[in-house]
Amino acid sequence: MAPRANWKGFLRLSLVTCPVALFPATSESDKISFNQINKNTGHRIRYLKVDADTGDEVASEDIIKGYKVDTDQYLEVTKDELENIALESTRTIEIDEFVPKREIDDLYLVRPYYIVPDGKVGHDAYAVIRETIRSLDKVALARVVLTNREHVIALEARDKGLMGMLLRYPYEVRDPAEYFDDIQDVKITKDMLDLAKHIVEQKSGHFEPDEFEDHYEQALQELLEQKKKGQPFATTRKPAPSNVFNLMDALKQSIKGEGKRTLATRPKAKKVAAKPRRKAS
Repeated sequence: MAPRANWKGFLRLSLVTCPVALFPATSESDKISFNQINKNTGHRIRYLKVDADTGDEVASEDIIKGYKVDTDQYLEVTKDELENIALESTRTIEIDEFVPKREIDDLYLVRPYYIVPDGKVGHDAYAVIRETIRSLDKVALARVVLTNREHVIALEARDKGLMGMLLRYPYEVRDPAEYFDDIQDVKITKDMLDLAKHIVEQKSGHFEPDEFEDHYEQALQELLEQKKKGQPFATTRKPAPSNVFNLMDALKQSIKGEGKRTLATRPKAKKVAAKPRRKAS
């Protein structure tokens, strides 16, 4: 089944406009997930919306939004009030400026999307915008409204299409000083640094995402396969590493024991049968 667009509207660069659709570039739908069930009946657990004080179930039409201002005190905000402040640009990705990609701090990156032409018209305008972005070797900063909130999105050319990366606002990024200020200033000797660099050289390789293995997901698949067959599943936990008391000795032992070891040469996890198909809930 073809993926369904999260958003449809228009991409605009000044007076150049084209209809586009926005799709999530990543997905976790293939990961194994679990339902909560009643161990006595085998039935799924269903969650109800209840009043926190009375415990009574509340109908959807009786539920409103409230902003907490004090203990047990809320400001009611109605649907009409929220619609009145809704932004008009709900159907347009408006490009505002172009910036060097290297200037965007990784802390501001949220989620990638693929942006493609919507329908048979507008491919020429789409191509003009895409190739303009590509030729400048920059990213285009634009605004898009998703779920009633305006987001900043960075657009860049990717193959035949465009990728958009949602960005955080400054108030969403925590100040690193709150976490790093208490880290002690330690003087590292040249010998220690040289040994550490040697370890890095032994482990150096290239970014090959096809070599990534989700060992926990594989273990879950094997567990489920064994349980389907009614077979016991024995596991052996690896002992936790002991505390290192001598840093120099640890560095030297690391060099002796490592050698060239990458994701590609690492021992492969046991291959298992295809993931059991989950029933639609």
